[in-house]
Amino acid sequence: MTDETADPGILVGTSGWAYDHWIGVLYPPELPKRRWLERYVQEFGTVELNASYYRWPRQATFGSWERRLPPGFELAVKASRGLTHARRLYAPEKWADIFARDLARLGDRRGPLLLQLPPTLERDDARLDYALGAIPSWIRVAVELRHESWLHDDVFALLERHGAAYVIMSGAHLPCVLRATTDVVYVRMHGPSHDHLYAGSYSEDDLRWWADRCREWQGQGRRVYVYFNNDGHGFAVHNARRLRDLTR
Repeated sequence: MTDETADPGILVGTSGWAYDHWIGVLYPPELPKRRWLERYVQEFGTVELNASYYRWPRQATFGSWERRLPPGFELAVKASRGLTHARRLYAPEKWADIFARDLARLGDRRGPLLLQLPPTLERDDARLDYALGAIPSWIRVAVELRHESWLHDDVFALLERHGAAYVIMSGAHLPCVLRATTDVVYVRMHGPSHDHLYAGSYSEDDLRWWADRCREWQGQGRRVYVYFNNDGHGFAVHNARRLRDLTR
């Protein structure tokens, strides 16, 4: 990584990196796709792996990332939809074993594990409690609760007991609740558009406001991760660069 990265207590990146429409935005046209990650880590200190949600990578791939990623870089990994959407957190033991086996291969490049629950999954404290209890405590977990029924102090207390971060969401018609439940704050920036999901570019005023929040959380002794998911037109890259600079 270059010295352009933000303060190590505030890590800013994007949700994914392998987007063809980022050619000319982040990737030079002549750069082969196999070297895109190499270019990405020159600019950002973290990335959220979202391809793992659709297809969980092979064991060897995690070891390869540990070797390819520079010291200090953190790879957050989105849990498979097999657990969060197909099984809706039911019987999590098999997936918990897979997460432990493969995330261990990332070593100190390992960031949080993201559990994104479907917007149709309503509050079920017992199910969430059991699922979080099945995941080894050495894995930092962040949970994106998309149904508004989860917004309750008892749920936040449940997350606190497990040392799991409540994912703060911006955009995509999702509730934006500034709540920290552990020493990690995990923010997903889904885009400011009111008409389309994961679209639009955040304004300078928006980014300055979020930069202030990041510094507040950091001042409380928390480690902050921010990922931009508005990948269209390279907005995620532009917004992540600006927030990185504002939080430097």
